[in-house]
Amino acid sequence: MLVWINGAFGAGKTHTAFELARRCGNAHVADPELIGYGIHKVLPAHARRDFQDRPQWRSAVVATLADAVDEWDGPVIVPMTLVDADHFDEIMAGLADRGVDVTHVSLSATPATLQRRLRTRSGYWIGRVAGREETWAMAQIDRCVEALAAPRFAVHVPTDGRSLDAVVETIAALTGLTLRRPPLRGLRRRVRRVRVGLAHIRW
Repeated sequence: MLVWINGAFGAGKTHTAFELARRCGNAHVADPELIGYGIHKVLPAHARRDFQDRPQWRSAVVATLADAVDEWDGPVIVPMTLVDADHFDEIMAGLADRGVDVTHVSLSATPATLQRRLRTRSGYWIGRVAGREETWAMAQIDRCVEALAAPRFAVHVPTDGRSLDAVVETIAALTGLTLRRPPLRGLRRRVRRVRVGLAHIRW
């Protein structure tokens, strides 16, 4: 089974995916963004545009995620923003053709909430130092929120004013995943969030 967690930048996909995997105890997190960064490293700097627009990224995502599902004895969880309707349909159809059972959910939040969350990330402040008032992710908020509201991107899971645990438990109920481990509390929860955040800073 593959659970695709979609959402605008700042919706909480990465933290949700890793906490869902931790609480399941037998899940694997697979991040297609890494394929895109690999493609960028091969290309000259001037050609490093949105990797989702490249057919080789989309075909590699289908093939690699299908392999991950085949190789892993448990759910595979994919945290990835995917809002282009044609790209979404292509990837979902490709996974279906490979026999992958995909459950898709979209984390939703208001633009104000997304902006507030993104301002807590180090990348935002690096951009400010470099003279940019918005990071690329912040510039995509309106586009992502509008696109993800479409029925194609259901099921929608609200995150405004909700804890990470509540979001994780909602996704587990929607997808039929069993949560084998309890929520983290106190210092352990804060340390876990910091570790996940630091591990996913993109330079």
